[in-house]
Amino acid sequence: MAGSSKPQITMVKKILADGSACRKCIDVQQRLDASGFIDLIDEVIEAHETDPFSPGMVKAAELGVTQAPFFIVVDPNEGTQIYTVYFKLVQEVLKPYRKQLEDDPRGYIPKL
Repeated sequence: MAGSSKPQITMVKKILADGSACRKCIDVQQRLDASGFIDLIDEVIEAHETDPFSPGMVKAAELGVTQAPFFIVVDPNEGTQIYTVYFKLVQEVLKPYRKQLEDDPRGYIPKL
């Protein structure tokens, strides 16, 4: 994550037919919460497996992504990147962005 502009980070998580999130989505959500990285996620979109027209299913189809959860990172300096591996997102985006905020917190407006 080069530069100093804030990336727009969207998480897309799968919702099963019974209304619950998929196991992997639950695990990643818990990791985001425990690490505090959840504050860096701008939007969460649900992909309902029973509704091919739900926002997350449409986005997955547009991007050709077949696994969940996945993250869409739109960086003004580097364009759009898709992450299907949580730990790669942490290393390449979330940790550097958190460091940037620690170095210059003026660019961060916390969610209320």
